[in-house]
Amino acid sequence: MSENTPFIKDVPDEDVKFSVIIPAHNEEKYIGGCLESIAKSAQPYKDQVEVIVVLNRCTDKTKEIAQSYNCVTLENNDKNLSKIRNAGAALAKGEILITIDADTRMTEHLLSEVEKHLASNQYIGGGVNGNFERMSLGIVVSSMLLIVPLLFKYGFISVGIFWCYKKDFQAIKGFNEYMLMAEDADFAKRLKKWGKKNGKKYGTIKNGMITSCRRFDHYGDWLLLKRPDIIFAYLKGTNKKAANEAYYDDQAR
Repeated sequence: MSENTPFIKDVPDEDVKFSVIIPAHNEEKYIGGCLESIAKSAQPYKDQVEVIVVLNRCTDKTKEIAQSYNCVTLENNDKNLSKIRNAGAALAKGEILITIDADTRMTEHLLSEVEKHLASNQYIGGGVNGNFERMSLGIVVSSMLLIVPLLFKYGFISVGIFWCYKKDFQAIKGFNEYMLMAEDADFAKRLKKWGKKNGKKYGTIKNGMITSCRRFDHYGDWLLLKRPDIIFAYLKGTNKKAANEAYYDDQAR
C-alpha cells in the first residue's frame, strides 16, 4: 500500500472531484494492484479522490485491503453488476464518476485525461481502451468474436473504464438493472445518445488501462471459439444462468 494514499473519506461533497467505483466479489488477488494504479493517477488531485468499493458477497480479504487504502466500502448481495455499480454511484460525492473493474489497472495519467476531456466541453463522457496484461492469437480471436457482434448491436463505443459527470450518469439513470450481461455496452450506447442530444461526443481515452487475463488463464485463450453460447448470452444480455457463470459463481471469471 502507498504510504500516503490520496483517497479520502468523510469529507464535504464539494471537496471531492472524482468518485471511483469498483465492484468487488472476492478480489483479494487483484484489488491491491487496481488501488495502487488509482493512487498513482490521483497524485495531482490530493484530497480530491474518493474510491468506493462495493463488496459483493466477499468471503476473502477484499474488505480489509480496501479499508487499508481508506476506501469507502459498502455491502451489496445482488448478482447484478448494474445494481452493484449503481449502489456505489448512489454514495458518490464527486462531480466526476469513474467506474473500473477490480482486475483492471488505470494508467498514471488517466484521471488527468478524464478531467481534460470533460473540461473541453466537447465530451459527454466515454470509455477507455487499453491492453491485456498478456496477448496471444487465441485472446485476439476470442476478443474479436465478442467485439464484432456487440459492435453491430451497440455501435462504435468503448467500454473498459467509464467516465462522465455524475449529473449525466443520473440523467440516463445509470446502468440498466434489467441487463445482466453487456450492461457496459448498453450504458455506453445510452450515454452516447444523451451526448448527441446535448451536442457532445462520446469519447475514448486511448491506452488508458491494463486488464487481467484471468478468464483466459483459467479457461484457455480460445475460450469464445469453444463456447459460442457465451457470445449469444452477451448479445441477449438477460441470461441469468450465463451471467452467474461469467461473474458470480466462478472466481476465475
